[in-house]
Amino acid sequence: GAGPGSGEAALEENPFYGKYRHKIQELRRSSPDVFESRMEKRNDMKKQPVGYSKQGEFIKCMEEKARPIFFAEGLGTKTSKGGFTKDKTLDSILNVEMVKEKSAEEIKQIWNQYFSAKDTVYAVIPAEKFDLIWKRAQKCPSFLYALPRREGYEFFVGQWSGTELHFTSLINIQTQGETAPSQLILYHYPELQEEKGIVLMTAEMDSKFLVVHEAQCLANQVQLFYATDRSETYELVETFNHRSSEFKYMSVIAELEQSGLGRELRPAQVSDKS
Repeated sequence: GAGPGSGEAALEENPFYGKYRHKIQELRRSSPDVFESRMEKRNDMKKQPVGYSKQGEFIKCMEEKARPIFFAEGLGTKTSKGGFTKDKTLDSILNVEMVKEKSAEEIKQIWNQYFSAKDTVYAVIPAEKFDLIWKRAQKCPSFLYALPRREGYEFFVGQWSGTELHFTSLINIQTQGETAPSQLILYHYPELQEEKGIVLMTAEMDSKFLVVHEAQCLANQVQLFYATDRSETYELVETFNHRSSEFKYMSVIAELEQSGLGRELRPAQVSDKS
């Protein structure tokens, strides 16, 4: 039982307790061990000198908690070669049950805020846009993307495997064939598509080959080519998959130049920013 001096009774006297009651109970239920260690931390704080702001600490303590409540951080993930996660399920990233109580807009904010602190690519895709991408991915599972480099362009092949989209550079495929390792994987999660009208996306990449803004450029091109309503643009994807002899590499570059995607990757533009 909780004696009057125990951490919990002290919590109840805290004017901020009401505001956080729900979070505290949630924390207690979902991660009792974290809750216990937080309580101990608070008891240690009592020994702090007078004037030390307990409230400020307490709030910070609870705000930090907001993350792990939604995100299943630190779960043992199985990594395969290249440091990519095997079976990267949404459950391994997000507390799906808890998020279901949130609106699409709130989930979008939670997702974006969480990943903005990480060095990776992420997005929240509207359901109908993903539907279009997905239907087309079934018919045309691969495409050739161009990444602006200092000297011209480097080509990457993006190959759908279920809801994962794997990228590897064309030169890798030419030298290693089928065994060419992925350099970027986009993970799409349709679990909330029906209920919330959104599809969550995040990525893993091999930082030896790509930096985040390059990976972002490739991810943006998926939308450009697979979610377009310009039939001429999507036709490039169909040609690549079904009439490869007619496919022209330059047409991808032309499309990319026209869209303005990747303009910021051109070193000429970069120099005047520095």
